[in-house]
Amino acid sequence: MRSQSKMALPVRTNMKHLFRFIHKFNSPKRFLCSAACTRNKEPSGGGRVFSGIQPTGVPHLGNYLGALENWVALQNQYPSVLYSIVDLHSITQHQDPAQLRSNILDMAASLLACGIDPERAILFQQSQVSEHAELSWILGCLTSMPRLRHLPQWKMKSKLKNEGSVGLFTYPVLQAADILLYKSTHVPVGEDQVQHLELAQDLARIFNNRYGDLFPEPGALLSSTRKVKSLRNPSAKMSKSDPQTMATISITDSPDDIALKVRRAVTDFTSEVTFDPETRPGVSNLVTIYAAMAMISVEEAVSQAGELDTAAFKKLVTEAVIQRLAPIREEIERLRSDRAHLEAVLARGSCRARELAAPVLREVRQRVGFS
Repeated sequence: MRSQSKMALPVRTNMKHLFRFIHKFNSPKRFLCSAACTRNKEPSGGGRVFSGIQPTGVPHLGNYLGALENWVALQNQYPSVLYSIVDLHSITQHQDPAQLRSNILDMAASLLACGIDPERAILFQQSQVSEHAELSWILGCLTSMPRLRHLPQWKMKSKLKNEGSVGLFTYPVLQAADILLYKSTHVPVGEDQVQHLELAQDLARIFNNRYGDLFPEPGALLSSTRKVKSLRNPSAKMSKSDPQTMATISITDSPDDIALKVRRAVTDFTSEVTFDPETRPGVSNLVTIYAAMAMISVEEAVSQAGELDTAAFKKLVTEAVIQRLAPIREEIERLRSDRAHLEAVLARGSCRARELAAPVLREVRQRVGFS
């Protein structure tokens, strides 16, 4: 949850020293997976949260505000939290192997720099926990093809490719397996992912009805954050795959890059700053970004704009974005230079995830009749 303040930008602690302390405390040796990993506690009344993110390298501003900020907050709200870098999902599109390996570590560095704490959340690489793939096959055998055919992601992406792969078609089943494997009770999702979560709920019911109660039906944790739009086309969401380089702010962009992208952001011919997403999407997008980065409400953001025209308001937006992203960018660069630490964090996270996944899959195998 964001705290609200009447100040344009809140006074912040010296994040650089804090990050260094965290890094010192979380030395690589702490994350090496030995024969006996630290045991995970089952959720004690508050439930278990699971979410995943594809290893697309460094996240952009929309990822940060739409998901990662919320992920950090959830660490303090639930007793058991798992965040997975879902590399199995990523290969539904062709991936260069060397680039994929690099992207996985870049994503790990980004998540840590944004505030994911591997002491409070299990951060792991999906492909290193083979139970995901096996449960996905079992659940796939309980899923009809018409059910998958009507999901929005398949309809959209298969049209773009003229035909899609089997992996793309069954992608939502693997998503369901990711969630159910840990008996997750809560899943933070955007509105565009609700139908995929409904498939996980349906598969939990189908499995439970056929083989006896095992999986809870996971509930959605809808983020209250407004979607960040493309700076060049505010009718579309911000995306790393956008061919226009000025459309997307990466969380590792330099202050000069951020200033240039915001300065060139599409607005309109009215100089007044207002929030009206329907008729003034470009200006409204900047208001959304400023409010989120300054941790104030949209109404306060418009009020602070006061008599500023859109050009002057863009400078205010730029300052807010630079101030919030600067310590994150610096920490990502520091973590990138310590590959062994990142690999150790993921290794220990994968070990902890397997400790939770293995007994669930053993129970599934027994109920299905494999053992």
